[in-house]
Amino acid sequence: MMNRRLAIVLAFTASTIALSGEPAAGQTTRPATQPRPFVKVSTVNEPMQTGKFEPTWESLQQYQTPDWFRDAKFGIWAHWGPQCQPERGDWYARGMYEENKGQYKSHLTAYGHPSVFGFKDVINTWKAEKWDPDALVALYKRAGAQYFFAMANHHDNLDMWDSKYQTWNTLAVGPKKNIIDGWAKATRAHGLKFGVSVHASHAWSWYGTAQGADKQGDKAGVPYDGKITKEEGAGKWWEGLDPQELYEQRHPFTPLAWNWDRGIAPDQAYCDKFYNRTMDLLKKYQPDLLYFDDTALPLWPASDAGLNIAAHFYNDSMKRNDGRLEGVLFGKVLNPEQRKALVWDIERGASNRIEPFVWQTDTCIGSWHYDRSVYDNNKYKSAAVVVHMLADIVSKNGNLLLDIPVRGDGSIDEKEVAIIEGIAGWMDVNKEAIFGTRPFEVFGEGPASEGAPIKDQGFNEGKGKPFTAEDVRYTQKGDALYVIVLGVPTKPLELKMLGKQRGDKAANLGKNITGITLLGSDEKIEWTHADDQLTIQPGKDKPGTLATVFKISTGN
Repeated sequence: MMNRRLAIVLAFTASTIALSGEPAAGQTTRPATQPRPFVKVSTVNEPMQTGKFEPTWESLQQYQTPDWFRDAKFGIWAHWGPQCQPERGDWYARGMYEENKGQYKSHLTAYGHPSVFGFKDVINTWKAEKWDPDALVALYKRAGAQYFFAMANHHDNLDMWDSKYQTWNTLAVGPKKNIIDGWAKATRAHGLKFGVSVHASHAWSWYGTAQGADKQGDKAGVPYDGKITKEEGAGKWWEGLDPQELYEQRHPFTPLAWNWDRGIAPDQAYCDKFYNRTMDLLKKYQPDLLYFDDTALPLWPASDAGLNIAAHFYNDSMKRNDGRLEGVLFGKVLNPEQRKALVWDIERGASNRIEPFVWQTDTCIGSWHYDRSVYDNNKYKSAAVVVHMLADIVSKNGNLLLDIPVRGDGSIDEKEVAIIEGIAGWMDVNKEAIFGTRPFEVFGEGPASEGAPIKDQGFNEGKGKPFTAEDVRYTQKGDALYVIVLGVPTKPLELKMLGKQRGDKAANLGKNITGITLLGSDEKIEWTHADDQLTIQPGKDKPGTLATVFKISTGN
């Protein structure tokens, strides 16, 4: 056993040097829109639904975002899986193999050394004993969520349904429950649209740290369990399971790269399996929304797997909806042409302008995977921060998908519940300014209007000026224009963009103002409309403390 493991360490060291990110022999770096993928997946086991859409970028550009999604504006996400069990935050299944990092140290304390107790064993401790999907979805609906997302798998590669192609799934290990089925039934019972997020394409390189070994201490040179085999499970709890189906490290160490055009393309078997797994998920649970944690589409441009899945998803949606395309598919870091084919998703960030196509922000009130330190140190986003983000995003033609971290046991903590209730209270009064609205001619005005540049997937959240009651965002619906103040105004609002005379940066209402009201109040609001600005007096009533909404009624 020791000889085999020492040999792995030598191979690991050599391959780390050899594969430093440059393309391997015979491979080339291809642009993100290269139309001829490296690996064409087999569709024999999981045939695609044929129809209007072909698996090409050109064909996918026929896509039109359905009106229901444009109206929905707000969804909630359970980014929940076995990495929530240790309560140590994001990417635990990778970080626990990085010597001297925080997650590695906590793993030693909680579980032991990763050569003996690896992530496969963490999965075995995850039982989800307090999970009540019906109660959670009911709470999220009360907060205004119009759709709900469940994570189907993460980079840790565990499928959370009765997966036909992945033996490491939540019916066989861990909680021994069909997580996706439970979420789907609860979501549809409460009348929400159901979405799934798929993150497993990256296990090929993401789990590479599991091939390592300590460089110091009494375990120096002893390999972690990333290369462990099925034969070594004799007499252990995982007997009969192949850890390599989970870790996918039957190849030399591969540096982590988020885009599949860096010369690290996975092999045919890996691409075929990802395609089959995802198609199995789609055919069994028929989600309304499908999120890929990938640049453009999964495995692109190393494989056509993502293109095939996208074409199937759109065609299947049309077949199930009498010829209407009701499905919504998301991708990241999209170029202008790809934004015609998919809905652009911005991670932990937002656009600084009104986008021509509907888009979505995905973010979290804390860490993506549950992190006890966020709870202990009161680091969650407040309900006010969430409402301000929502108003800003909606004013720019976007939707907000908000993750509420779930503990390993399937519950959420009392601080999270309070945040959700705060959002719900605001929605009770002001939801008409959000749902079913469309952007105005300008998204708003105020000191925090410039925003911050987007980097890669997004990641500009919190990088610009903070929102205050001097910032307003505009939405409109029918003959109503909503002025959402990102706070509680204490002095008159001087809205330059709503002056009677259009200037270089001004937007004319185009209609006569017939009245202005304060949502949640019967107080008469005083206002004056001049050439250079609309002035609204703040009034005495304070319907809430998160954000104040004035409704401007217009007529011909």
